[in-house]
Amino acid sequence: MILWALFGYLLGSVPFGIVITRAMGLGDLRTIGSGNIGATNVLRTGNKGAALATLLMDSGKGAIAVLLAREFGGETAAALAGGAAFLGHCFPVWLGFKGGKGVATFLGTLAALHWPLGLAACATWALVAAISRISSLSALLAAALTPVLAWGLGRGDIAAVTAFMAALIFLRHHANIRRLLSGTEPRIGRK
Repeated sequence: MILWALFGYLLGSVPFGIVITRAMGLGDLRTIGSGNIGATNVLRTGNKGAALATLLMDSGKGAIAVLLAREFGGETAAALAGGAAFLGHCFPVWLGFKGGKGVATFLGTLAALHWPLGLAACATWALVAAISRISSLSALLAAALTPVLAWGLGRGDIAAVTAFMAALIFLRHHANIRRLLSGTEPRIGRK
């Protein structure tokens, strides 16, 4: 189990937002917008392709950690590797433990752990984003709803790991929460 956790953490620690923006000549992502390494900040470079690639890679690393661990280690290993990949994204060893907010990795991990819950979380994010045009609000509501849904489906194991991830998502979004409360949080599509 320790090896699966380590594998998940190291895979999750790969900062695809930085790798992609550098490879595309868009500069150091940590000096752009919020300085965050995730897809929402990559979008602030004005390159939608780079943002989409970051979203897919960040979600993919969570999914890959879960799927490989499940194949070779079982369900407990899968949940552990997915949670560790999420932790690696938020606190990557390669960047001095200063990483992203974890939303894409959360969604990818969840989709691999239990695809109906992953679909429900993505639908929640999309619906809230379509109505509010606020990415952080969408992420917070999707993260908060997921452990409740998992528990309701009788998946206490997934409820536990998603509650852990949701708590970290809320912690990583502390500045966004302050802006949401003050009405100054930027909307999707505005610079």
